[in-house]
Amino acid sequence: MSESNPKEIVARGYDRVSYAYRPTDCNDWDSDYVKWLSELTGRLRPGDAILDLGCGCGRPAARILSGDFAITGVDISPVQVARAREEVPGATFICSDMVKIDFTPASFDAILCLYAIIHVPLCEQRRLIHQMRSWLTAGGLLLITVGHRCWTGTEEDWLGVKGGLMYWSHADIETYRAWFEDGFDFLSQSFIPEGDGGHSLLL
Repeated sequence: MSESNPKEIVARGYDRVSYAYRPTDCNDWDSDYVKWLSELTGRLRPGDAILDLGCGCGRPAARILSGDFAITGVDISPVQVARAREEVPGATFICSDMVKIDFTPASFDAILCLYAIIHVPLCEQRRLIHQMRSWLTAGGLLLITVGHRCWTGTEEDWLGVKGGLMYWSHADIETYRAWFEDGFDFLSQSFIPEGDGGHSLLL
């Protein structure tokens, strides 16, 4: 693995930490995701198409949503995608770099991108945000977690997994808001604390 290639670090990293990050016996409904997703689903109709960018192993978001919506998940980790196909057989999952994938304009009624865009090199994130907007129908919704403070770096043995190297890159919330104002309206914003920092959740 090239430790200078962020995409390889993220793909191989999640391959390695997949079960530590999301155990097979975790309770998907006993999580903050239920509250976050309810903000989204309350504005959608049953059967609407949702794109889950950075879907991971399909838990918890795709599993929570799959009974009522048409879910397409994208993740860069082959292990995560293989698990997702088993965990959520009624959804469609694609193993791909979310920056390189493309969909027909107006393909989705909503997009999720939870704890995922922060693994994309910062120089590629603004273009990805514009891609997301093009994939949404008129009035489509985006639920996304972004950085709160500017930081780029890696962590070795992430989650206590030997060899589990991981990469993050994010701007500050003011920068993200400026990027999203070009094409999106803000419905809500909240802060999610984590350690001595945290993330911002935007709808």
